[in-house]
Amino acid sequence: MGTTRRLGEVPDARDSSNAKGAHMYFLYLILVGLVAGWAAGKIMKGSGYGIVTDIILGIAGAVVGGWILRLLGLYTTGGLLPSILAAILGAVVLVALVRVFKKL
Repeated sequence: MGTTRRLGEVPDARDSSNAKGAHMYFLYLILVGLVAGWAAGKIMKGSGYGIVTDIILGIAGAVVGGWILRLLGLYTTGGLLPSILAAILGAVVLVALVRVFKKL
């Protein structure tokens, strides 16, 4: 049996029982980042920004989106779809902020 982890805690890849969990977590993170970054690119610009930038934008968007939702008193229940939606929200906010600061 594996040990219990707190929500958001990354599994320790050195423990053989957690190695698969750690790999799946990072695959999940990349998938959510890619989809959210691509969607934010479509929403804000009309096309994506490229695979690597979409992934980075989506991962950063997931952090920002989760933070925004928590400020509003909303929490995702976990799962792929709520994670992607929160990441899209955050990525769109990030793109909008970058555009505002570029104009200054």
